[in-house]
Amino acid sequence: MGFLTLDGLTRLYGDVAAVSDVNLSVAKGEFISLLGPSGCGKTTTLQMIAGLVEPTSGRITLDGRDITHEKPDRRGLGIVFQSYALFPHMTVAQNVSFGLEMRKVARAEREARVSQALALVQLAALADRYPRQLSGGQRQRVAVARALVIDPPVLLLDEPLSNLDAKLREEMQFELRGIQQRVGTTTIMVTHDQSEALSMSDRVVVMEQGRIMQVDAPYRLYESPATPFISSFVGKMNRLPGVWRHGGVEIGGRVLPCESAGLTDGDAAVLTIRPEKISLKAHGAGVLDGRVKGRFFLGSAWFFTVETPAGSIGVSLPNLGGEPAREGDRVGLDWTGGGAKAAKPDGAQPA
Repeated sequence: MGFLTLDGLTRLYGDVAAVSDVNLSVAKGEFISLLGPSGCGKTTTLQMIAGLVEPTSGRITLDGRDITHEKPDRRGLGIVFQSYALFPHMTVAQNVSFGLEMRKVARAEREARVSQALALVQLAALADRYPRQLSGGQRQRVAVARALVIDPPVLLLDEPLSNLDAKLREEMQFELRGIQQRVGTTTIMVTHDQSEALSMSDRVVVMEQGRIMQVDAPYRLYESPATPFISSFVGKMNRLPGVWRHGGVEIGGRVLPCESAGLTDGDAAVLTIRPEKISLKAHGAGVLDGRVKGRFFLGSAWFFTVETPAGSIGVSLPNLGGEPAREGDRVGLDWTGGGAKAAKPDGAQPA
């Protein structure tokens, strides 16, 4: 049994299931992300763990204790909300101290723990400032310190980085993960941003329409998505329909190399391949020819859309300092058989 366990957790609103039969076991010290599009049930799941939403059915246990129907303040969990929910009239130190005051912790211990928490998030020098005097990243770290100072068994993060600009969000991903690793607190984060989930988590839980679709380590989730939905939601994926023949997918009279599980000659198949697993070659030198329809410079990479007899294919290449190809150029696309995978159109992607 895990440190935190969800057993058949369900939440209905009338006849609509916001969360349906969710089962999840979280180990002590693990960082788990609940990932999915808006309305998939991830926030409702987090709120049920926090005690803010009552489950319709199912069970939540924490370190062997049934907390399904306990009040939020009895659970002792740390929560960082999307808005941070800092008290504007309190200083940084007072905000962090608030939870300890509510627990009637002695003043000397309270001051020591606040100092430790602010040092952990590198805000000791800003203890006397007010939230309005802080940057977005600093306010986020105050919220984390306030959640951690009570020494919670589980830290719950509800879209904690969504209010930050893109550069700061990327920086805070690594900083927040580093804080969690130093403290060792079991953490569950809700996010719709796949890059956050992949970079920060020990395991990622992908949800769709209230159900868990896959639970896996980030790299396995990315390389072996369990469903077509996951393959398109987590990163970019080219999906090319055809027929399985002679160890590849035949599209437009040409057999394209790929790996497969459980397909026999004549089966309808979909070849899937990530854009970064494709390289550009001279026209006629790859496994498939095409013409560059569009290109986009992304700083660290170039992204191309290439029209081919198999359909439009996205290609991502690292920026090596030159221009790999221009719009209108005839090119060849190349990949190894292991870079592409095939499955039945309505089936799971092979592991």
